[in-house]
Amino acid sequence: MAKNDKNLIVGLDIGTSTVKTIIATIDEDNDINFEGHGVSKSLGMKRGMVIDINSTVQSIQDSTETAALMAGHKVKSVYASISGNHIRSSDAHGRAAISDNKEVSIEDLNSVEESAKAMTLPNDQEILHVLPKDYEIDGQDGIKVPIGMSGIALDGRYHLVTGAKNARDNIEKCIKKCSIDPDGIVLEQLASSMSVLTKDEKDLGVCLVDIGGGTTDIAIYSNGSIEYTSSVSLGGDQVTNDLAQALKTSTYNAEELKKSHGCVVSEYNSNDIVEVPGVGDRPSRSITKYTLVEVMSYRYREIFNFVSEKIMQSGFDARIPAGIVLTGGSSQSEGIEDLAESVFHKQVRVGVPQKISGSSVDIIKNPEFAACVGLIIYAKEKGNDQLAHQEDDFLSFLRGLYKKLFY
Repeated sequence: MAKNDKNLIVGLDIGTSTVKTIIATIDEDNDINFEGHGVSKSLGMKRGMVIDINSTVQSIQDSTETAALMAGHKVKSVYASISGNHIRSSDAHGRAAISDNKEVSIEDLNSVEESAKAMTLPNDQEILHVLPKDYEIDGQDGIKVPIGMSGIALDGRYHLVTGAKNARDNIEKCIKKCSIDPDGIVLEQLASSMSVLTKDEKDLGVCLVDIGGGTTDIAIYSNGSIEYTSSVSLGGDQVTNDLAQALKTSTYNAEELKKSHGCVVSEYNSNDIVEVPGVGDRPSRSITKYTLVEVMSYRYREIFNFVSEKIMQSGFDARIPAGIVLTGGSSQSEGIEDLAESVFHKQVRVGVPQKISGSSVDIIKNPEFAACVGLIIYAKEKGNDQLAHQEDDFLSFLRGLYKKLFY
């Protein structure tokens, strides 16, 4: 649980285009209540990596201070996102003997996890997440919650996520320079999936596609567990750059045009006129909206084709009957679901953050806040898990004491 005042949790999504902060509280019913948010332009990031520490620090300060002012609480610590093409994933297997009276305990789970982590990594890589898929006890497989079950040997299947040490270090360094403690660094698409995917989708099999500014991040779930993660080094910024070049305008104007007139409808027949601001002293020009649609559609189709290749390479193409869920700040163009369906040949929806409430929560019920809300959910569940582990450890202690006293 984050160490801020009044049981606060703070999510910090450090993207290539924007830095977003959400402050929330956990009430007595264990529900998440939205308190405040802040958004700033991201000035020191490129494709998920810090390229300018001072600029990134300023962006984080602007975002967190805005959120703190709205919430009326000081930000002392955060859970932050990480993404980029340095992220790698693999499957791992762990095994351990069941020690506590032949009933699986927290210690046994930790032993199996440590066994799974015993792998050789390149010197520049480190493990970010060890995500359990399922367990097996003495040949009985498909077990999701093994605590308390009887047996001799416990096996675990895991999805391991690794990343570049310097990428994580630089993010933490930027956060600390803002006099804020990094409570945890969380994979972007893991966070997003926690806020926009339903349990039914995860159980059935689904692919999350988080389209950010510099990267498009992928996560595939099957049988309720994460099975595959990857990333494509293309995102909404490339769409903006394409528009700037094709329309001969600034990237700022291109971004504004994308937001106000963005459309990727495959069969666009309207003769609507769009005014394109000139560069420097040049006058504005009038173009048909079809030109804008054509440029955007081409780049989005390319991004989806790359994602489709990743899905095929994963081997899970036939195991995601729930289809594709698009999210992220660059998933909001008109017609994007239809364009995606024409590429993936699966049902597609755009996911917005859920599991958060509050008087002004509609502000952040937007795909661009998917990862930020997901960071809050991740932190909450981690806090709940730690509390449950403490309770299990206490019960184990009492059982052991009882045996010593009466046997």
